Formats: sequence, C-alpha cells, structure tokens
Amino acid sequence: MKRLPLLASIVLLSSCMVGPKYQRPPASVPRVYRGQTPAPPPAAATSLGHEKWWQVFRDPVLTELIHTALKPNYDVRIAATRVLQAQAQLGITRSNQFPAVSARLNLLNERNPKVNSFFPTYQLHTGQLDLSVIWNLDFWGKYRRETEAARASLLATEWGQRGVITSVVSSVATAYFQLRELDLALEISQRTLASREDSLRLTQVLARYGSASLLDLRQSQELVDTAAEAIPDFERQVQQQEDLISDLLGENPGTIPRGLPLTQEPVPSAVPPGLPSQLLERRPDIREAEANLVVANANIGVAKADFFPAIPLTATGGLESFALNQFFSFASAGLYNVSLSATGTIFQAGALRAGVRLTRAQEQHMLLAYQQTIKTALREVMDALIAYQKDRELLEGQESLTEAAADAERLSYVLYQHGGASYLQVLTSETNYFAAELNLAQAQLNERLALVQLYQALGGGWQQ
Repeated sequence: MKRLPLLASIVLLSSCMVGPKYQRPPASVPRVYRGQTPAPPPAAATSLGHEKWWQVFRDPVLTELIHTALKPNYDVRIAATRVLQAQAQLGITRSNQFPAVSARLNLLNERNPKVNSFFPTYQLHTGQLDLSVIWNLDFWGKYRRETEAARASLLATEWGQRGVITSVVSSVATAYFQLRELDLALEISQRTLASREDSLRLTQVLARYGSASLLDLRQSQELVDTAAEAIPDFERQVQQQEDLISDLLGENPGTIPRGLPLTQEPVPSAVPPGLPSQLLERRPDIREAEANLVVANANIGVAKADFFPAIPLTATGGLESFALNQFFSFASAGLYNVSLSATGTIFQAGALRAGVRLTRAQEQHMLLAYQQTIKTALREVMDALIAYQKDRELLEGQESLTEAAADAERLSYVLYQHGGASYLQVLTSETNYFAAELNLAQAQLNERLALVQLYQALGGGWQQ
C-alpha cells in the first residue's frame, strides 16, 4: 500500500499525451498600416490602444458616465457570470486528474432474545471503517487535454468580457459626443433665431418708412421661420439622446449632465497606431478567437485518447472487527484490496474515428474564424485611421468655409443697409452661414467619433 502512490506517480509521469500540441498559427500582417511610414521600433511600439480610456476621453463628466455605465450594465454583468461559470468548470474538469477518495463507517450493535435452551440470548457488536481510492490514470493525457481545453475556454470568456467592456466604453463616448453636438446645433439655432428676429424688427421699421419693400419683409420673415423650425427638432433629438444614454447607464430616462462643450473636448494632437502585430495581443476579439482555437486543438487530443483503454486504479483499506476493543488494532482487524484494470472499446461502428474527424473539422473552423478576425481587425484599424485623418482635413476646410460665410453674411448686410445689395443677397448669405455653422458642428463631431472608432479598433478600452 505504501508503494502504490509512488508507483502510480511513476506511471502517470511516464505517460504520454496524444493529440497535437498547440502552436499559434502564422498570421499575415503588414509591417505598418496603410499610409503609415515605417518608424523605428521604439516609436512604432507606442499605440493609442495601450492607453486607458480615462486618459483618452478626458472630459470629467464623460469619464464619470462611463464609470457609471460599467457598473450596472447587463452585458458586462452577464459576461462576468460567464467567467465565473468557466472558472467553476475548470475546477470540475481539473479534478479528474486526481484520485477520488471516499470513506465509509458502519457500526452495528445487535441483541437477540433467548428462543429456547438451544438458542440462548446473544449480543453482536461489529464495526467497519473503509477508505476507498479510485484513480483513473491519465496515461494517454485525456484529462490533461480536457483541462487544457477548460483553461482556454476560461481565457476566452475573460477576453469576451473585456470585449463587452470595450463596447460599452465606446458606446457611451459616442452617445455623449453626439449629445454635445446636438446641444451645439440647438445653441446655434437659438442664436441664429435671435439674430434674425432683430433683423426682422429692423426690416419692419425700414418698411414702415418706405426704405424696405414688402418682398424684403417677407424674406426676412422667412429667415426667422427657418431658424425657428429647426429648434423643436433639435430639442426632440436632445431628449431622445439623453434617453439613450440613460439606458446605457442602466437608469430611467432623465437629464444627462454636461461637461465640456464639443468645441473644447480634448483631442490628441497625434494618434500613434502602433504596429499591426500588436493587435494579436491587445484586441479582445482576436484573443478570444485564439483561445477558442486552443480549445478545439485540445479536443482533438481528447477524441484521440478514446481509442486507448481506460486504466482505473482502485484501492480499499480499512478496519473490521466483531469486538470494539480490537477495532483499532490493524494486526487483527485490518483489511485491504488493490486492483488495476484496463477497459477499451473494441467495436463502435466508426464512432471514435468520426469523433476525431469532428474535432479536426471544429479546429479548422476555429482556425478560419481566427484568421478572419485578424483580417477584420486590420481593416477596421485602417478604415479608422483614414476616417480620422480625412475628418480632421474636412474640419479644417469647414472652419475656413464657416469663417468665409460669416464674413459674407456680415458684408452683405452692411451693403444692404447702404443700398449696395438686395435683401435676396442677405437672405442667401444668412442661409449659407447658418448651414455652415451646423456643418461645422457635424465636422467637429465626426472628428471625435473617428477617435472613438480608432481607439476601439486598436483594442483599447478594456484596460482597468
């Protein structure tokens, strides 16, 4: 009995593990992103995706909203329960590698009355204590492969949870920037309405003294109505956007606090994308896809191990005595038995081979999904880089256009007051300036949304 654990350990350590050993498949990734010039390794290693989300979105109100959203969000909480389930499943699967020990205690005290002179009264005392050990020797590595698969499954759920966190962070940031753009558009509309109402009153005075025509008066009224018409629609969009953010926060619809104006929201002067190869380590969806590939690879070994016999080692030892005073005397009351058996499948109509083919097909499926996820990630990063660069260029052009429209609106009104321009020119200039201001607000929003998309595409947002 003393040599059995040592013997079992030697057998277990000398056993093999069937099935392929996992190796990360080669990934075809470019050295730099499209449009990026090669940089020295230290500079190229820097990436926006390494930054924590509160370092990228530096509006205090926005960071507080994201903190609030991450706590009650159902998707995040569901992902956390998946992690707990995977941890428990790993513990259950790993336990198969170790012996199962059970104990049984049986005590009996029996007294029978006298039947006749030939069968006098007698009393019986018995006691039995057994300790049983059952160990399914993992000679072929089946249980170790199952543990490897369970551990990779746990890793996949953890990366899945991080992917959910990244999605929540980007969703709240996107919704908040859209809300601030609507606030700016509403402010522009209200300011424009007030200015046009002043212009209408002046035109009414001029028309009263014959210095303005009825056409000028009607056109001035048209400008006022156009600006007034936009205000209720922007107010509707603002309240609906607040309801959306409240839903992301897990709260009832209500007012959302504001932080910095959209024009003052910090935007990094440079957005380093880093190296494309870094995505393989940082993007949650890529890491989750690779973990699923590890699971499929380990399952091949599990299926192959079924071809070989199972080797259980069973041992029972204990004490048994008909006299309680001798119960703990091993010399007189000890008992034990040891057995080692092997059980294998002889015929199963090709089920075992089909099982191996199934796991190989699943592994191929996970490999293709992993490769597809890498390609999708590269495309998303490159698209986001292009969008961020072009949106910044469009913003610069829109700022110049808005400045020119403001000058045209001011000059046309001065010329009209001195008889050098018709009111139609004033109408056109004010309409163009109003549209230019709204387009500038949209361009400022697009720049910040492109930053959010680029940050998410680079695998940022899950760092806590």
